[in-house]
Amino acid sequence: MIKKQTIALVTGANSGMGKATAFALANQDSQVIMLCRNEVKGKQAQEEIVNKTGNTKVDLLLCDFADLTDVRRFASHFNKTYGQLNVLVNNAAIISTKRQESKQGYELQFAVNHLAPFLLTNLLMDKLIGGAPARIVNVSSGAYKFGRLHFDDLQSEKKYRTFKAYAQTKLANILFTYELSRRFQERHVTANCLHPGAVSTNLGIDRDTGFGKTIVKLLKPFFKTPEEGSQTAVYLATSAEIEDVTGKYFENKKEVKTKDITHNEKLSSRLWSVSEELVGL
Repeated sequence: MIKKQTIALVTGANSGMGKATAFALANQDSQVIMLCRNEVKGKQAQEEIVNKTGNTKVDLLLCDFADLTDVRRFASHFNKTYGQLNVLVNNAAIISTKRQESKQGYELQFAVNHLAPFLLTNLLMDKLIGGAPARIVNVSSGAYKFGRLHFDDLQSEKKYRTFKAYAQTKLANILFTYELSRRFQERHVTANCLHPGAVSTNLGIDRDTGFGKTIVKLLKPFFKTPEEGSQTAVYLATSAEIEDVTGKYFENKKEVKTKDITHNEKLSSRLWSVSEELVGL
């Protein structure tokens, strides 16, 4: 059970796994900050969580991960408003069926799924260290197995394929997690990542056009519910069993060994350096 009044931040918390994770943490009496892009959906989710859990310490804050300037604005606000951070769940992610660009001109999946959480985590690190022992939980995917880091074309400008671009970001999530664990273990901040399984969420639905709703609806009976999919993230955020565990990948609450590429420290260090340059750290 998570300790009383732990402060937990969950990104992409207005629907799907993010909402389910925020609900579970609120239900364990954490103070939960729901970080959402859509204010209307965010308020609806916030009200539902408060009503069902009875926990009134559920805050809604807004941020668009497609805009790194907005990530900086949010981080600045958080750092001024909250004294510490004990749990950070980097859950927000997208799949884009066509190549789109973020506000800064980066390929949208790479920007939202990797660069934004990379920047956010770094900007909140002092609060995490201040809240130590603290935990970072990064939601990756088994899709990482098909991913490669194309440093000559990280923004998929030469050739865009939806799944190729997505898999690259999910590999980046794991490399980022493992690098975090090496850099901050001595500061009592752990970092772990997970594959939630095939979960019925809005991830594959186009943000602007709604394309993909029919397919998601048809496949829903074969997928985990968001509540089922969130269980491993909640486990990593709260379980006393893994309090000192860091730099690991989990599936169904069990540690799973990842492919050799994820343990390439030169690769993860290079990704960190390139990411620092892209986000302006």
